[in-house]
Amino acid sequence: MTNKNQTHPEYQYLDLLQEILDNGVEQTDENTGVKTYSIFGAQMRFNLGEGFPLLTTKRVYWKGVLHELYWFLMGKSNIRYLIDNGVHIWDDYPYKIYKESMLNGDLPEMTKEEFIEKITSDDEFAEKYGELDHIYGEMWRRWPANDGRKVDQIKWVIKELKRDPDAHNTLVSAWDPQYLYGMAKEGEAVRFPICHNMFQFNIKNGKLSCQLYQRSADIFLGVPFNIASYALLTVIIAHLTGNEPGEFIHTFGDIHIYENHIDAVREQLQREPKDFPKVKIESGVKNLDDFKTEHVILEGYEPHPTIKAKLVVSGGYFSKEAKGTKSFDE
Repeated sequence: MTNKNQTHPEYQYLDLLQEILDNGVEQTDENTGVKTYSIFGAQMRFNLGEGFPLLTTKRVYWKGVLHELYWFLMGKSNIRYLIDNGVHIWDDYPYKIYKESMLNGDLPEMTKEEFIEKITSDDEFAEKYGELDHIYGEMWRRWPANDGRKVDQIKWVIKELKRDPDAHNTLVSAWDPQYLYGMAKEGEAVRFPICHNMFQFNIKNGKLSCQLYQRSADIFLGVPFNIASYALLTVIIAHLTGNEPGEFIHTFGDIHIYENHIDAVREQLQREPKDFPKVKIESGVKNLDDFKTEHVILEGYEPHPTIKAKLVVSGGYFSKEAKGTKSFDE
């Protein structure tokens, strides 16, 4: 970067892009064969009192951020809700599962577009093929305990933060080894990669902060979305616990650029950040069950234009038939 106002917090993100371009190690995703360039270990910190970190050097899909986070917070795990609200960021994953059975001759042939239309129009089909087991909404709100209970981690966190503002234990995990990769029983492995796998809240001087650990991060497409989502989560939990928003701290494991995103990254690095917007939660929202997407107000978001790039459907469990397939919607 050659610019100028390096105090803008968005330069944390832009500088990470540049570091990966300069120093990223070439690796190959075993399931898709797609190359990445990656580093291991990084962190960004955003003071939410100084603006909401919805990146401005390209337009971030705010509608998707808002509805996906609501989907998680309400404990949902069927893509029907997202599709009904015009959000299609999760379409590829249930279709990936359907297509594997389709390629084996077990299900009728169907394009992704036909699959999504069927999810919308057929309740029984949606219930069966739109469900993604053991993903974020379920693990946040309905963690399957070994005695049959469903543990609501989010409600517990809110209650604990209200009860003890000095608590050090308000941590939420989506990483359950019994459903992950080779640790899972045959047929029970999560089919979507659990990437943003653990986060913790902490209160200091009446300000609530959140630190996210993200074990694997697509920095161009995914990370701007993740920043906005967890910053918004922090604002919501601060509101519900009677605190001011503090910091959102984003800590990474493997952070990478996909080979087909390189040109888009270079384009973004030519742009200068603009002022961050503001986010407010309507004052009448008192508890989690009352919260709705319309209670979130975004003000002053004037980013640079969108930069498009193709999603690589990688990670999670892949069948032997699916491995080596570069794209599931070609």
